[in-house]
Amino acid sequence: MNSEREGSHFSFASVQELQNGIPETQRSSSTIDLLLKFLLQFLQRSKMQRAALLSVLVLVPQLVGGLPGVPPVDCSDIYQQDNSRPSGVYTVYPVGDTYGVQVFCDMDSLGGQWDVFQRRTDGSLNFYRPWDYYRTGFGSADGEIWLGLENLFQLCLRRKYELLVDMEDFEGNKAYARYSSFSVGPEVEGYKLEVTGFTDGGAGDSLSYINGMMFSTLDKDQDTISRNCARISLGAFWYKDCTYATPTAFIAGEILKHQAVGVEWENWKGNNYSLKRISMKIRPLK
Repeated sequence: MNSEREGSHFSFASVQELQNGIPETQRSSSTIDLLLKFLLQFLQRSKMQRAALLSVLVLVPQLVGGLPGVPPVDCSDIYQQDNSRPSGVYTVYPVGDTYGVQVFCDMDSLGGQWDVFQRRTDGSLNFYRPWDYYRTGFGSADGEIWLGLENLFQLCLRRKYELLVDMEDFEGNKAYARYSSFSVGPEVEGYKLEVTGFTDGGAGDSLSYINGMMFSTLDKDQDTISRNCARISLGAFWYKDCTYATPTAFIAGEILKHQAVGVEWENWKGNNYSLKRISMKIRPLK
């Protein structure tokens, strides 16, 4: 960039061209240095366009993610640092480098790099909890867990994600549902769910029905019916009318005595069957 004319027309596409021109394995501090130089040149020009600056800033997390010395935002950064790392518990930094969160990284399923934000395996953890617990998270990354709505929001604020839901019944049958777009809004909007782009892995689609719903807990009812779905299912979720998906409900055994009281994925096993295992995980879109 040798001229003011070139600087004033620097665009999102220009930054992408820069990014694509550097092999992924060589994206080190030199990339960051180049970005800083561009930003300084922008700031020194009175005619700098605000939109152009924002175009640069929005790419920074993608360019620096996974670099040595840069705290990983999610499991994809950990994978980029070393793609031989196995599935397991790692520390990620969805909010900033001063706030680490332990998460289970699934490095095996459908290409790996998944952050597991919800998992039920044996019913050992109580998921019937109030709002504050679901906001901050609870459980253990290597066992049953809810990562936290605020952590999910912060991740979705920085990157675009897809969703994978894995499940297993008591006969050992496994299935999954995949969604090409997943995001969670801020707390002031009830951590509103946006989930679209369903792909069937044998489980059927039980989430599109609740697209656009706010999160509900036993002490914060934001579903569409007069009763509190969280209290009915003994869990918490983005309920609409207590049906289709109740992954945080208690593991009731194979056959339910009461509808909606158990870990259900209705479009796979119906509404009177409680699953043995279920996990929800996200990965940045490529």
